[in-house]
Amino acid sequence: MTNFEKQVIDLKSAIEIQENSVVSKTLTANTSSSLTLFAFDKNQSIATHTAPVNAVVQVIEGEVEITISDEKFILKEGEIILMPEGEPHSLLALTPFKMVLFKV
Repeated sequence: MTNFEKQVIDLKSAIEIQENSVVSKTLTANTSSSLTLFAFDKNQSIATHTAPVNAVVQVIEGEVEITISDEKFILKEGEIILMPEGEPHSLLALTPFKMVLFKV
């Protein structure tokens, strides 16, 4: 779904963790922002990269290690982190976990 419509979304049940995988589901996107759900199995990762926009990650289940510009952060359910544009960052699932990524 990429249209912006009125709706209630249960983030925990909107995406499922798949064994040995990282899966994503875009909820809405346009030229300036997006909202995407991700589900990671334990030990799955996203390699270091940069983004041309600011981003916010909210953990909705589990635990993740996020590294931003060589500084490590451990996030758990309910926590968010602000990731400034242009800073290198990576993610490592410490447990099976789900997150929502807001690109703003």
